[in-house]
Amino acid sequence: MFTEIFHKLTGSPKEELSLHPFTPYPSASDRAAWQALPDSLKEALVKNGRAFFNYEYPVLRATDYMDFCRTGNRQRYQERLFNRRIALNHLILAECVEYEGRFLDDILNGIFVICEEAAWQLPAHNSYIRDTPQLLLPDVNRPVVDLFAAETGAVLACAGYLLKDALNKVSPVVLGMIGRNLEIRIFTPYLKEHFWWMGDGKSHMNNWTSWCTQNVLMAAAFYQGWSGLLSASGSLPIKAVLEKSCQSLDYFLDEYGTDGCCDEGAQYYRHAGLTLFGAMEVLNGITENAFSALYKEEKIRNIASYIFHVHVAGPYYVNFADCSPIAGRCGAREFLFGKRTQNPELMTFAAKDYLESDDQLIYDEHNLFYHLQAVFTHQELLDWDISRPLSYPDLYYPSAGVFLARDENLCLAVKAGDNDDSHNHNDVGSFTIYKDGKPLFIDVGVETYQKKTFSPDRYEIWTMQSRFHNLPAFGDDTGIIAGDSIPLTAGGIIQKAGESYCASQVDIEFGPDSSRISMEIAPAYGDSRILSYRRTAVLHKAGTDRPSESAFANAPKGPSIAITDTYKTLGLPVTLSLMTYEKPVLISPDCLAVGNLAICQITGASHIAIEAIPITDQRLKGAWKHEIYRCLVTLPSDCGESVIIIR
Repeated sequence: MFTEIFHKLTGSPKEELSLHPFTPYPSASDRAAWQALPDSLKEALVKNGRAFFNYEYPVLRATDYMDFCRTGNRQRYQERLFNRRIALNHLILAECVEYEGRFLDDILNGIFVICEEAAWQLPAHNSYIRDTPQLLLPDVNRPVVDLFAAETGAVLACAGYLLKDALNKVSPVVLGMIGRNLEIRIFTPYLKEHFWWMGDGKSHMNNWTSWCTQNVLMAAAFYQGWSGLLSASGSLPIKAVLEKSCQSLDYFLDEYGTDGCCDEGAQYYRHAGLTLFGAMEVLNGITENAFSALYKEEKIRNIASYIFHVHVAGPYYVNFADCSPIAGRCGAREFLFGKRTQNPELMTFAAKDYLESDDQLIYDEHNLFYHLQAVFTHQELLDWDISRPLSYPDLYYPSAGVFLARDENLCLAVKAGDNDDSHNHNDVGSFTIYKDGKPLFIDVGVETYQKKTFSPDRYEIWTMQSRFHNLPAFGDDTGIIAGDSIPLTAGGIIQKAGESYCASQVDIEFGPDSSRISMEIAPAYGDSRILSYRRTAVLHKAGTDRPSESAFANAPKGPSIAITDTYKTLGLPVTLSLMTYEKPVLISPDCLAVGNLAICQITGASHIAIEAIPITDQRLKGAWKHEIYRCLVTLPSDCGESVIIIR
């Protein structure tokens, strides 16, 4: 898609590429535009900037960089690096509002310390070949363009665009220093090196591709504008940057099915689908909307609407892989993506979420361009008519095997597909259920990233394993928690990682009264002793007749979910794990009350045990405010059927 349009723009290789200045939002010298912002918004921006008067930018030492390789901890260094950029952004925005110079010294300090950093890439990304060990220290003679190096380039280039006149009044060397750093750290390695995320037509891509590409494009486009390099013959070979970026964006799109599903989950939509949107904004901005026709493409329209379709209620989203169930509030970027793709439902959803957000100014965001989008879309978001009713359809995303069905009270999501997703967890066949907008049966998510998270030892981490999803395990040891610790390894047969470990014989049925998915998940375990394990999940919607499952024989009419597992093994014990947020209590040998939310009747079980799992990790605490629970349901060996009825 992108490369084809680029070639039409350039014609023959000798033809000069006609470019336009990238001016998506007003620079600080456009006083009328900044003064026209709502007073409350201007006051908030200035207040945020004042918090960083005489700011002591965190020190970054060599030993801090080495900390990742030595201990596996990536947070200590990252937080200091990110805080530098967060402070700089707030100071810049405050100066744009006031434009009186009182924030300039702190801004200059921020620009200087960032330009003095030995490296812009994170220690966790300090390597040149994909999936190889990171180097202890960065090589200043060979910069790595990773997610945050590219983003740093975009921040500094945007700073130059916004404050060009003010910075030049202090000293013209400031913009020269920024430009030199961009050339050395971003543009030269981008054009001369091949980093895995650029794509080669063979390797799998993920959010890195669109995220890095967006920020390289942004850095180049802003730098062009304030440096005066508005032609392909300038010192920045912009034509080569555009050609390479278009190729990478095509590789990124190749990873998506036409359905537009982000196999990394809702949280990563912000770094995948929305960064694709960001890249398109830059391309259109410098080519007089030459790429705008792509907003009508079915795949891109579906990528845009994905975030709305996987929303459950309030802050909750259907989650799988490394995604959290609380994936973040929508705002200007989602709204604008909906606007470009002519999707008023997405715009309404984003505007509603924005109004409910307690962080409309995205305080901790370190991409300065996103701040500009929020600032200059703020009033439009407030003025948007949110009375439009939103309709969530039942759907199936075949590219990732994600099934969604809901009615007024219940939301059922089931993961088919395979165990080769980006940010994969071994979760084929797992389900999540929400009732009245609250989590009932859950997908835990992922702990704070560490060295092991993206290493060959990834599946030693408990949250990655199928035994801590709503799935069966086979054998004598299912990984029961001892005290407050979770074993790194445990016996028993659980799912394996890889494309061949997948669901098969997947059947989908949608209807006004019920929606159903059925699949065989035995292949996900890769063990010949598991002859079959067929799972069927059905949502019986409000107002429908009583379902046919025998467990419902005496049940009253009403909405419900039935999970039916039919299995056959060669003598293997079967233990089904059910993960809940609210505390489950046995009210009879085969019936659980899950908090005050639901009653769960289980037939076919010989024993049910309940254990609490403490939540001590900071990232998990963002979703789960107290301990979670696992119900271990023992099923007969060899063969049998269990039916779980949730109402």
